[in-house]
Amino acid sequence: VRHTVLVLSGKGGVGKSTFSALLAHGLAADETKQVALLDIDICGPSIPKIMGLEGEQVHQSGSGWSPVYVEENLGVMSVGFLLSSPDDAVIWRGPKKNGLIKQFLRDVDWGEVDYLIVDTPPGTSDEHLSIVQYLSATHIDGAVIVTTPQEVSLQDVRKEINFCHKVKLPIIGVVENMSGFVCPKCKNESQIFPPTTGGAEKMCQNLSVSLLGKVPLDPQIGKSCDRGQSFLAEAPESPATLSYRNIIQRIQEYCEQHHLQEEKIM
Repeated sequence: VRHTVLVLSGKGGVGKSTFSALLAHGLAADETKQVALLDIDICGPSIPKIMGLEGEQVHQSGSGWSPVYVEENLGVMSVGFLLSSPDDAVIWRGPKKNGLIKQFLRDVDWGEVDYLIVDTPPGTSDEHLSIVQYLSATHIDGAVIVTTPQEVSLQDVRKEINFCHKVKLPIIGVVENMSGFVCPKCKNESQIFPPTTGGAEKMCQNLSVSLLGKVPLDPQIGKSCDRGQSFLAEAPESPATLSYRNIIQRIQEYCEQHHLQEEKIM
């Protein structure tokens, strides 16, 4: 694996899985790149639905578990593929979750991968510590932190940034999701989640973290996720797509630079 990117947020419901899926689709648009998307949200695995892979099963071979492929160069692994029904609840304590994450990292036969995107659950607990700890032997390029503009969300995101500093995980930057809504009819922009404390921009300035970009709300994003389609392909002209593409490009540039620095040190 050349590059590993974790997608984090202290808050649930800010669009981490959607962002992880679109980041994977965006990177896989370059057919020369192999992309792997690993979903370690064990209690709420939404990646199979978003990637249009619901009902798929994982196959075991001599070289380990085979991921499920969306495209030839985009493989996905999730606990969702191991459940007998999408409505099954996973009622596990910490050690069992950690064991599965370890197995996902060790026993999945990804082959050669350029980008490994890891979609994490909300919070700063078991799963996050496990993934950072297990991957520390290799190198993680960094974390992308997803937030929405309102203070309730930013409060938890500050904790996540603090977590990254404590475990020495580099932060690639912050993405502000659901940042305003442009009415398709009158083209007026409304703030659905008013940034009462200055939103992600102000928080990033205060904490000296990069703001990778702001993604406006687009009802089509939710529809595409429910249908398991790539929003980037379905709505190429949407302001949200343009915003996503810019953010993906910035993440790619960061990873390439990070890789060059690693090589110099070696």
